Amino acid sequence: MNRNEEHRSHRTGWLRAAVLGANDGIVSTASLIIGVAAANAGREVILLAGVAGLVAGAMSMAAGEYVSVSSQADTEKADIALEKRHLSEDIGFEFQELVDIYVSRGLQPELAREVAKQLMTHDALDAHLRDELGIYERIHAQPLQAALTSAGTFTLGASMPLIATFIAPITQIILTVSIVSLFSLAILGALAAYLGGAKILVGSLRVIFWGILAMVLTAAVGSLFGVVV
Repeated sequence: MNRNEEHRSHRTGWLRAAVLGANDGIVSTASLIIGVAAANAGREVILLAGVAGLVAGAMSMAAGEYVSVSSQADTEKADIALEKRHLSEDIGFEFQELVDIYVSRGLQPELAREVAKQLMTHDALDAHLRDELGIYERIHAQPLQAALTSAGTFTLGASMPLIATFIAPITQIILTVSIVSLFSLAILGALAAYLGGAKILVGSLRVIFWGILAMVLTAAVGSLFGVVV
């Protein structure tokens, strides 16, 4: 066993935002490009749609992440304020609450009381936030980090199908964008699984599946409502 292996839970905040942003950037932009291309549009129109999708998508991801994670941060702040009030109003009840938590986790009552006593002497608020509410410093909600990470990786992901659109022959745009996008999704899924300590093949296959589904559906819509040229 490698004792130097690092745990990965501290990565959950930025990793979730990064994977979500990159995945959405690839899938939404590729699907948009394929849908417009399937409607027999010219390269300029397809590129315009792709760039507009990139800008709109990146801003939407940033705003959505910021708002949602801010809501989580607000909830955490409210819980912290409430816990501070509880500790100031009834320290005895809060002490017994910790004891009960430790007993439920397997400690003998005597040991649970001693552990609760020492932890509350050291930092009562931290002990309750961690063991009662599950709020840890390393995974605190960070709205700005999530927003910037998601927007940045969305832009990076969206650039893959856009580059493919720019360099592909007009008659091969759909095929080229599909191949490049699915390859990018496979790499993304594998990287996310690796960083998160999960199975790499499973990580790749699940993002590829949803990518294919999105592209097929938008291609069908483009073909159905396309124009004759």
